Amino acid sequence: MLDFLSRPFDQVAQEPFADPPDLLTQILLGLRLDGVEYGRCVLHPPWAIAFPAQRSARFHFVGHGGAWLRTPTTDWQRLNPGDAVLLPHGSFHVLASSPDVPPVDIDSLARKAVSENIYLVDGRDANNAHLGAPVAPPPPQAPDVMFCGALRFNLDPLHPLMAMMPEVMMAGDLARRDTTVPVLLDAMEREVEQDRMGACAILARLADALAASIIRAWVECSCNNPTGWIAAVRCPRIGKLIAAIHADPERDWNVPLLADLMGASRSSFSESFTRTMGESPARYVAKVKMSQARSWIARDGMRVAVAANRLGYESEASFSRAYKRIIGHPPSTARAQ
Repeated sequence: MLDFLSRPFDQVAQEPFADPPDLLTQILLGLRLDGVEYGRCVLHPPWAIAFPAQRSARFHFVGHGGAWLRTPTTDWQRLNPGDAVLLPHGSFHVLASSPDVPPVDIDSLARKAVSENIYLVDGRDANNAHLGAPVAPPPPQAPDVMFCGALRFNLDPLHPLMAMMPEVMMAGDLARRDTTVPVLLDAMEREVEQDRMGACAILARLADALAASIIRAWVECSCNNPTGWIAAVRCPRIGKLIAAIHADPERDWNVPLLADLMGASRSSFSESFTRTMGESPARYVAKVKMSQARSWIARDGMRVAVAANRLGYESEASFSRAYKRIIGHPPSTARAQ
């Protein structure tokens, strides 16, 4: 699941435990982003585009002009040149030149392929013309230039780090925490300004780095919270347990074993873990196991019975019930996805 957490349990358990910030750094180093697709959008006001919900994260950067952003749970927010926003859960949202413009679906706009997974969009259709009635041409305005991307994380959606991320992450809000963020924003703005050959490909790579920097800055901002997964990872005693669980999800991680590894009584361990994590040890172990099972089934094509046996379930039926309880659908659905 994470590079650091792929080492054998015995190695993790026997190593002297490092300072908490070092452990969190190692976990962040394991985070990877894979570009699904990127688009440079030239949009002529008035325009509005709806982005449907999807499994991949969405990323937007304003090169020229500006835009307004709205999600089902947030009001309109203004994006100015050089601003960037990451929607880690791929939630439905709308970008518009003005909040009063009716949106069209992003998939309805014509696109021109530049190279693999990189395209150009001329958004002349992303305005009132889709309503069907004749529309008087607006006064000439400079187009808004947006760089939009879909990113896929190497983490399972069930991973606590993914579950904790907010719906919208504004780069400007996090820039003061990480000096890398404004540098990357400046570099992206220069690429848009110069409009040189290969700009789309360079913007795509910069977007990868910027998205990772935004997440890192958000994690660092979240570390003052005394509870939750990040706080638990930074705790020398509980963080050691989390590393061990992720390193060997096939192991029977029962309360006596975890309490012994922590060097505490069963009751003290359970109370401390639940207070910090917000869920019981059994629930957390089950989520890690089912996350691993989903990866085996969907990515590797493993048979459900084999996954059930490797994770220590007595029968395929009991595994399937646990999987559906945690994931929300039967394991057979994972292969289709």
